[in-house]
Amino acid sequence: MRFRDYGFSPGFLQPGQRNKISDVPGVRVGHSTRREGDKIRTGVTVVDPGVVNLFHNKIPAAVAVGNGFGKLAGISQIQELGTLETPIALTNTLSVGAVLHGLVKHVLSVTPSMKSDSTINAVVGETNDGLLNDIHAMVIEPENVTDAFETLSADFELGAVGAGTGTRAFNFKGGIGSSSRKISVDASQFTLGALVQTNFGGALSIMGVPMGQILGSTSFDDYRSIAGDGSCMIVIAVDAPLSARQLGRLAHRGLLGLVRTGSIMAHGSGDYAIAFSTNRAGVEGAEASGVGTCIPEDRLNPLFLAAVEAVEESVYDALFTAETVTGFNGATLSQIPTDQIVEILRKRIGANA
Repeated sequence: MRFRDYGFSPGFLQPGQRNKISDVPGVRVGHSTRREGDKIRTGVTVVDPGVVNLFHNKIPAAVAVGNGFGKLAGISQIQELGTLETPIALTNTLSVGAVLHGLVKHVLSVTPSMKSDSTINAVVGETNDGLLNDIHAMVIEPENVTDAFETLSADFELGAVGAGTGTRAFNFKGGIGSSSRKISVDASQFTLGALVQTNFGGALSIMGVPMGQILGSTSFDDYRSIAGDGSCMIVIAVDAPLSARQLGRLAHRGLLGLVRTGSIMAHGSGDYAIAFSTNRAGVEGAEASGVGTCIPEDRLNPLFLAAVEAVEESVYDALFTAETVTGFNGATLSQIPTDQIVEILRKRIGANA
């Protein structure tokens, strides 16, 4: 069951029909999951914006770095040009190279009329799933990217699947989570969606309730010794006309959603938010060139709120949908005690909050 299935409504804004990133028209997600023997618990997740011939029809995008202890491939070109030209892939830290290879092969296979000397800025994010997965075995192959694309769907799985197979959240089993929000800006309606690959520590907070402290399970021994480094990849999609600069502002708000759940973006945590718009009116330069009209700066607050809420709920869903997993060296990460947490929340804030 997802978090909302228990009767809770985090935030002020309403979710989309699926309450997933795929509520943004065209966006789909696919997974390739590797669970083999007692050592391999890893995979690949791809987020496809759904833009036909994306390499030639680039879309505005931006990256926000919370804590840069990570290996995000493709970040510098997004920061320099403000555009995204490939789908986004997520995997484990030491498989970025293999997944980049697979993503480039995919783009070459689906892109017509590409010049023979064209380069491709493939975007691959990662978290370290080495607790449950033998990360040094490097089992991910380029073909797993193809497998993930073959499962693309608007109704994709959540939890311990794909790039979230071996990950954690706080001291519990984490994985892939997703959520969405409907937004009204003046007379126009838009949708924003988020997807997270959770693998970070901290002190879990759910709707403002200090759940980690109540359960006696946090990453903090005391104020002098803080453990629990990890990472989180955040992908934010929206169909509103935003420039790359504006998407950068939006991506930073996604990191606030992560902090709401109890992360401090610790020293060894690679925390990144990638935001893109499927609306090409916001391609870089549109604000001055007349290609399209972007939303005025003083109308962005609903989008900022949507990003915070969607990321926050995505983390909750990653926790609630990820089952207990045992893996490398017998390590086990348990699903959060959902019944206990639901009981605490109902006593503290009531249902339908």
